[in-house]
Amino acid sequence: MRILVAEDKPAMANLLTRTLHREGHSVQVAYDGQEALNLGRCGDNDVILLDLMLPRIDGFTVIRTLRAERMCTPTLILSARDALSDIVLGLDAGADDYLTKPFALEVLLARIRALSRRIPVSAPSNLVCENMVLNTSTHSLHRNGRVSALTRTEFALMDLLMRRAGSIVTHDALIEAGWGLGAEVNEGTLYVFIRMLRAKIGETQLLHTVRSVGYSLRA
Repeated sequence: MRILVAEDKPAMANLLTRTLHREGHSVQVAYDGQEALNLGRCGDNDVILLDLMLPRIDGFTVIRTLRAERMCTPTLILSARDALSDIVLGLDAGADDYLTKPFALEVLLARIRALSRRIPVSAPSNLVCENMVLNTSTHSLHRNGRVSALTRTEFALMDLLMRRAGSIVTHDALIEAGWGLGAEVNEGTLYVFIRMLRAKIGETQLLHTVRSVGYSLRA
């Protein structure tokens, strides 16, 4: 895969580059936010690894700008900022995953493999539940005249929930759909994404919590 590493610390950038090269990946490094934005706009990256505390332009601005320009390259934030508010902010900005520093390189590689496995479903082009429509071609959610773009992770979760509308979808099933089999993702992270989906669904909620089990999409 072609991976863009946006990291301003040379030691960390070199470690990531060596690790990814050993796995057979092609790597290019951006040492500041402006360079990361320019390289991210090229559209020829399979995955972006994005630090938040970058010179010139911070990582939050980089991912927001790329998503606003409809660049949907899977993006994994790597940051020492481990506060829940930072994680929520990063995911809200459009990142597909968030990994706090320090981390095990094996976990990083597993997260990258999980991102690479998220292939959009091609058919049917629309899934419908009540007055809500999920367009699987554009990864957009339509309801009451409102159109919301979904990140890859949001789309994967909503796709599963809509395909199983009316039934309970367990935490484990959702985590596997969103992050891949065996992903080290806890229910707190899943809840953050569920909260973002609820915000995009809007008033008169259809996404219900089934305590200690999972979630269900129903009227």
